[in-house]
Amino acid sequence: MTQRNERVAQFIKELSAQFLEREVSNISLITVTSCTTSPDLKRATVFMTVFPSSKEKAALDFAKRKRTELRDFLKKNMQTRNIPFIDIEIDQGEKNRQKIDELLREK
Repeated sequence: MTQRNERVAQFIKELSAQFLEREVSNISLITVTSCTTSPDLKRATVFMTVFPSSKEKAALDFAKRKRTELRDFLKKNMQTRNIPFIDIEIDQGEKNRQKIDELLREK
């Protein structure tokens, strides 16, 4: 990624975290872990983790339902001409890291 893409991705990550913190209920804890953008900045993927993991599907469905509101929030707070289409995914890399840590603690 170019430096501009990295800055935009970091800003989207921070704003997404603020938005989800404001919108989410107290049923689960949602943490935005990272964001990636396409080279043309027309698409962005926000990665998140959910605690407890049993609420993962419900939290992902909730976040995906709120994408249009998130995009509106980004429009209000970003000073770029084009706001990327936002997709939201569970951060599998973070889940794998946690699983490895858990296995290492058992030994």
